[in-house]
Amino acid sequence: MFIQVIQGRTSDAEGLRAAVDRWEKDVAPGAVGWLGSTGGVTEDGRAIAVVRFESEESARRNSDRPEQDRWWRETEHLFDGGASFRESSDVVVDLQGDPDRAGFVQVMQGRTSDPARARELMAQDPEMWATYRPDVLGSVEILHDGGAYTMVLYFTSEAEAREGERKEMPLELRATMDEMDKLTVEEPEFFDLKQPQLRSAPGST
Repeated sequence: MFIQVIQGRTSDAEGLRAAVDRWEKDVAPGAVGWLGSTGGVTEDGRAIAVVRFESEESARRNSDRPEQDRWWRETEHLFDGGASFRESSDVVVDLQGDPDRAGFVQVMQGRTSDPARARELMAQDPEMWATYRPDVLGSVEILHDGGAYTMVLYFTSEAEAREGERKEMPLELRATMDEMDKLTVEEPEFFDLKQPQLRSAPGST
């Protein structure tokens, strides 16, 4: 899997939402290798989209399409000061349910001093995590250069996610989280998407 992370600020959240809807209607049908996307705008105007492709080649082919170029030229002005792009093929998908049914999505971006160890820790005790947080439908972890990462978490609803945050964590999982915290290089940034736009190509995960 190859992922593009597009983000910036917008003062026209509804206009950006409408632009994404137009992309799905007018551009997505010809986007070979496109698997889906997750995006939205936070209440303070930070916009982010995580777009999934089968491969980097598929993403490049899509970028070269005139329909894609035309759509982007019509859309980029909705980002105040422009948008940034980050790409990666270092991706781990973990599903406990159907992420397209999520009522709330949280995107976390930060940096870790040891990406390999952080990934090992995240993969531990999956059944215990599922029992502790049944509100989590799945996650997508994307690693960037220099230990930077983007993590997308899909929840059944915001209310259930907040309730889950207040639950007491089992000791075994607390030890894992404590080690994760020690690997954190900088305070992570959170994007709370209360009206997420979730898209998947037919037949894809």
